[in-house]
Amino acid sequence: MKKVHVARSAIALASGLIFAGAAHAQSSVTLYGIVDAGLIYMNKTNGNSGSLAAFNDSGNMPSIFGLTGSEDLGGGVSAVFKLEGGFSTANGSFNNSNGNLFGRDAWVGMKGGFGEVHAGLQQSPFFMSLVFQDPRNLSNFGSSMLFLATTAGATSIFTPNALTYTSPVVAGFQGSALFSFGGVAGNFQSGRQYSANLSYHGAGLGINAAYFNGNAGGTVSTTPPTTEALTGKLIGATYTIGSLTAKASYTKIKVAGGKNEDVYGGGLDYWVRPDIDVNFGLWHADNRNESGSHTWLGSIGGYYFLSKRTSVYAQFGMVNNHGTQDIGLSMGTSSTMFAPTGTTTGGSIGITHMF
Repeated sequence: MKKVHVARSAIALASGLIFAGAAHAQSSVTLYGIVDAGLIYMNKTNGNSGSLAAFNDSGNMPSIFGLTGSEDLGGGVSAVFKLEGGFSTANGSFNNSNGNLFGRDAWVGMKGGFGEVHAGLQQSPFFMSLVFQDPRNLSNFGSSMLFLATTAGATSIFTPNALTYTSPVVAGFQGSALFSFGGVAGNFQSGRQYSANLSYHGAGLGINAAYFNGNAGGTVSTTPPTTEALTGKLIGATYTIGSLTAKASYTKIKVAGGKNEDVYGGGLDYWVRPDIDVNFGLWHADNRNESGSHTWLGSIGGYYFLSKRTSVYAQFGMVNNHGTQDIGLSMGTSSTMFAPTGTTTGGSIGITHMF
């Protein structure tokens, strides 16, 4: 009997391993990330506190880590998930997120011929359109990211309690829609957010339109804030000829009781050769709440790829603030995100590794 029991146990174990191997063959989990660090210089900083020369975390791309995975459920349908967090290369703390471990993305969903559905913390369709329309690929230095972050914190970037649907591409068109629940009992409007975008791509031409509407409140409290009373609108176009891409856009960023920015931007991205990329962006922002308050921001960056995963970069920017405008040159700290009235110049160098 003992021998029979052992034999049956061995068969059960072998069968389990076989089925585990079959399941593993139909699913995958990937660890990925970006590590970006360097140096930054600005001739003036927030509050006219003098020039700054400092270590610079995430000078171009955000330093992040994450897990993404999928499982084939059959019939062309897969279960998918994503967990993503941000960190600082300066001290190892949370950064480039809403302040939590997986403060960038934490969602689960399904995808197939019908499109893709996600549930959880995720980036809004409005923000994804902003990423696509930025001629500098939404660099942390000298890009349209500064206008959104200094006006609304991380609202629309990291959207909590959210459900999203993204359609398949049909005749070059694709759309996404998001709804976020505030979660307050008896007050459905508190913290409620919704967003949508629609894009077209064909023959080198891209057209993009997006909208975001969010109420203050809700049950989520993060640093930086993700539930400001924000209204965002965007419309833009791109055109690619060979290695050159031109982009132009208009973005409205309005926070109740705060700034009301009309941002006009555009620029070029050119691959000189497969391992060298150069891009340039120019933006003009008007604060509609205050006459005479406006900002000009211009920046240029060059990137040399030592390999497919590792690149070095150099960036230079200039910002000119009038009235009460205080836009800076680089994401990260208040010293670099905000700048005084007048002209501020600066530069950033660093290295980026992706894994």
